[in-house]
Order: sequence, then C-alpha cells, then structure tokens
Amino acid sequence: MFRHTKLLQFEAKPEKPDPVYARKLQELIGGAYGEMTVTMQYLFQGWNCRIEGKYKDLIMDTATEEIGHVEMLATMVARLLEGAPATVTAEAVQDPVLAATIGGMDVQQAIVAGGGALPADSNGYPWNARFVIASGNLLADFRANAAAEAQGRLQTARLYHMTDDPGVKEMLKFNLARDTVHQKQWLAAIEELKADGLEEVVAPSALFDEENQTHNKTIWHLSDGPDGAKGAAWTTGAGLEYLMDPEPLGGPGTAPPPDPALFGTSEPLPAEDAAEPTLQPADGDVETFHDGSVWKNKVVGNTRASGSAETKSDAVAAGRKLAIKRGTAHFIHTKDGRIGERRTYPRARS
Repeated sequence: MFRHTKLLQFEAKPEKPDPVYARKLQELIGGAYGEMTVTMQYLFQGWNCRIEGKYKDLIMDTATEEIGHVEMLATMVARLLEGAPATVTAEAVQDPVLAATIGGMDVQQAIVAGGGALPADSNGYPWNARFVIASGNLLADFRANAAAEAQGRLQTARLYHMTDDPGVKEMLKFNLARDTVHQKQWLAAIEELKADGLEEVVAPSALFDEENQTHNKTIWHLSDGPDGAKGAAWTTGAGLEYLMDPEPLGGPGTAPPPDPALFGTSEPLPAEDAAEPTLQPADGDVETFHDGSVWKNKVVGNTRASGSAETKSDAVAAGRKLAIKRGTAHFIHTKDGRIGERRTYPRARS
C-alpha cells in the first residue's frame, strides 16, 4: 500500500506566477517521457515482477518516488498559475506585448483544472498509457527505464534554460539530479542481472539455438562513407564484424496480387506463367472468366456456367463463395482468357 506524507520531496515555490511557463512545465508531467509515464511504468513493472527481493524493491522504491515528482510538478504548476488568467488578462489590457504572450497559456489549466495542473503534455494532449513499457522481462524493462530517464533529463535541462525564476530552477536542479541517479541505477541493475545469471540477451538466451547464427555478429554498412567502421566499441570490442559491402539476401519484395474486389492496381501474370501446369485448373475447381460480354463462373468438368455478372468483382465474389462451398481452388482469368490468379480458401463449415 501507499502512504501519503504531507510534505513535498523537494520545495516547489516559484518567485512569481508565470502561466506561460506553467504550460511548458506540463511536458514534465504528462509528456511521453514525463513523470506520469515513469511512475506508471515502474509501478506496472513492479507489480508484474515475478522475483521478490532487491529488483522488485528497486522498481517499487523508484515508482513511489516518481509519484512524489508528479506532486512536486503539479504543485509548481498551480503556483505558477496563481492569479492567472484573471490578473494576467487585466494586465494585458494595458500591455500589448503581454497580450501577445497570453496566446502561450494553456486555457484548459483555467477552464478544466481551475488554475491547476493537468494530466497532459505542454500542448494539452492527455497523458496516454501507451507510453508505458512493462514487458515482464527485467533486462528489456531496465533498458527502457534508462532511456526514459535520459529523455526526461534532456527535457528537464531544456526547460531549465527556458526560465529565469530562481525557485523553478532550484526544483529543476533537484529533478536533474534524481534523473541522473535513476539512469545510473538502471544501468547498474542491468549489469547485476547479468552477474546474477538472470538475463544476458533479451527474449531469452534459450533462443540462441533458434536464431540465425550467421547473422548475429555482423553490422551492415548502409551509410555513405567509411566512418561507421571506426566505432571500435561495436566492431572489435563487442566481438562484432562490420560488413563494408553487404549484399541483399532476399529476392524482390513484391506483394501478391490484390483481391479484385478491393480494386487494387496490379499486373496480370505473364503469359508464360499462366501456361505452367501448376496453375491449370483440375476437375471440380471453380473458374471466373469473361465470355466476351459478361463475367461468369463455372465448375471445371461441368459445361454449364454457374451464374453471370456485369463486373469482374461481382463474379469473383460469387466464384469465391462457390469455391468455399465446394472446397476447391478458384482460378480467376483475365479478360483475354489467361489465368491471372489461383486462390484457395478455408473449407466451409458443414
């Protein structure tokens, strides 16, 4: 359970109100790398952790601290909004320059939150749980945590240089310090996971026998110039090989022809392909073809056509139903009589 202590982890007192900066500070609350994200990320990682002890305690300790960071920032935003928008609007009547800056305020802070913080970013976009990474794999999660703390620290540093308010700066200095500690702790925890033999490579080490051993130690040179190969840390130090002239290993990435009913643009099969024996219909298969005036369907071996349609897409749809019902292949001809496509469908349930 959680217990609320009625004191902030660190002081959050601006020297004076600043509603425009209050909006900017929202990024550290509800942005993709804001305190709400890391709070929920660490909470769900902790709740889903299958190992009681040091790793779970580290996650939950940090999650609980992050709740306090949300509280600090929300308090700072509320204090930056003190007297706004009423006071600021009144001043704007006499000061055209100030009137222009009011456009930078988040009006939702006044209208929706009553002069307080919102669970949203600096553009008023609501915080989204999709920002949260909690996979159940501690190595993958700790790496994501270190990256989140790095991004959060970067944004805090940028905001630090967007204000001259000494009170705001003091709080942000504390936030910068805590982001530094958290980065270091997650990186240290990654090394401890490896030392404890719990994780070495994500998802999981047992899959080494399954992955392609030929391609798990090579880095492909795919940028102009020779500079990529100069990174000793990822070429020689990590047991990796830098391929200066890698060659594609697969064939063309050509998508199959679309369903005619979807009206996609595609080329018909070449005439030589249409003549291959593997594409020839057998007795019982369904054919969709054009007889010179309308599109029709027929069952191979049965001389009587099974219905007709004015458009190819309607005929294909009818042929599809017939092929599913019969459990046979469906051959779709081009208008000039060549076989353009062979389809198979799951057999209809009886």
